[in-house]
Amino acid sequence: MFKWKRILLVVIFAIILLSCGKKDNRVKIRFATWDNAETLEFQKEMVEKFNKSQDKIQVLIEAYGENYDTKITASMGSSDAPDVMYMWNFPKYSEGLLPLDEMIKKEGDSYKNNFYEALWNYNSVKGNVYGLPVGYTTHVLYYNKDLFDKAGIEYPNNNWTWEDVEKAAAKLTNKTEKIYGFAFSQKPDPYDYEMFAWSNGGSFNPDMILDDKSIGPFKFFQKMIREGNAISTEDGGEKSFLLGKIGMFINGAWSLQKLQDKKLNFGVEVLPKFGSESSQSIISSSGVSISKTTKHPEEAWEFIKYWTSEEMNKNRLNYELPVLKSVAKSENLTEDKIKGKFYKMLEQSQKNMPTSFVISNWSDIGEKIGLALEKIFNKNSLVEPKEALFEVK
Repeated sequence: MFKWKRILLVVIFAIILLSCGKKDNRVKIRFATWDNAETLEFQKEMVEKFNKSQDKIQVLIEAYGENYDTKITASMGSSDAPDVMYMWNFPKYSEGLLPLDEMIKKEGDSYKNNFYEALWNYNSVKGNVYGLPVGYTTHVLYYNKDLFDKAGIEYPNNNWTWEDVEKAAAKLTNKTEKIYGFAFSQKPDPYDYEMFAWSNGGSFNPDMILDDKSIGPFKFFQKMIREGNAISTEDGGEKSFLLGKIGMFINGAWSLQKLQDKKLNFGVEVLPKFGSESSQSIISSSGVSISKTTKHPEEAWEFIKYWTSEEMNKNRLNYELPVLKSVAKSENLTEDKIKGKFYKMLEQSQKNMPTSFVISNWSDIGEKIGLALEKIFNKNSLVEPKEALFEVK
């Protein structure tokens, strides 16, 4: 009996040694993300789910957080870029990214066509695709239903023009109670505010920036501020809207959760028009890209296909608008009274490409446009738009 016990112990010990010495021969893929806190925990779970399904690939998540751009820039400069990374500024980083056109082509037309067409503009540079869309937001008009009811004004609809906004803002404004009809940003982001020039047939391209169509919206907005029915604020109106002091403001989907948590009685509508043409929105889009220096492009591609799949689009519903038509349809998002407006703006905004994607010196031009817009919208300056934008030339 003692002899058999000794044999059993030797066998168990041998098994343990073999287990400890077993190597994980899967290909290691580094994945850099900018998320933190709750969404990071979710991402770790989803990466682990992918890893458990694989016998050839293991993904290692790297959380860069607020220092994301700095770390990505440094890693590319030192030839130590992660294999897969979140991306938004494709013009800046495209030279360090792997073109994905051939990989997408192999998946078939139905694969690419399931992504909303407008998103490819924001994941491409000079005709080459460098990222698969992950999430997006367009901009919409937010309005406070209680303030509209109190003023006896009908809610905005999809045919509203900026003249309708102006009239409603005048009725909503109550200076005694420090309530204003509309709010603009005091320091507008030129990347975002180009959408107003687009909606009027203009652009921030240096060749068009002084065109009446490009300047027209900003003359109109400044007039609303001068007349006292609109104000400019540092955050574009979100905080004042949350306090019930602003009737309308424009933003992406980032405001939704805050307003819902506050239990504010609000609605959203597509952006107002200038004239008869459909309004256009800038699209804030995130993608996932593959490093140009990766040694494992096929394995990286398998992972980003998973990360942008229908399953993952559905898993991110609580904090991100899905980019796949099939998911928007199955989840009935295009018919949703809130989220449907973001999808309507997405469909309307296919034809324009941000100037930052088409000119090489955008960093210089964009900075000048930003300073000009600040002069136009700041209540302490209110410089005439053509004069302010002339300095960009």
